[in-house]
Amino acid sequence: MAQFEERKVGRWTVRIDRLICVGFGDCIDEAGSWFELDEEGIATFRPTSSGDENALLEACRSCPVDALSVYDPEGGRLVP
Repeated sequence: MAQFEERKVGRWTVRIDRLICVGFGDCIDEAGSWFELDEEGIATFRPTSSGDENALLEACRSCPVDALSVYDPEGGRLVP
């Protein structure tokens, strides 16, 4: 699998850095409708992710190793 997994969410781009993620699961605690752990214990997007976009942003902020990033439409980093 690739190092990065990205998904467009509204006007944001959310990126998971799979090399940095260690599977603490904080993102799932905050926004389980968006994230799950794969068979390797690494965060991935749920196949049919949806839900509160503010919860998604908080989930990305909650990552203790900064494996989750959020970018605005111009490419500016919002999180971390």
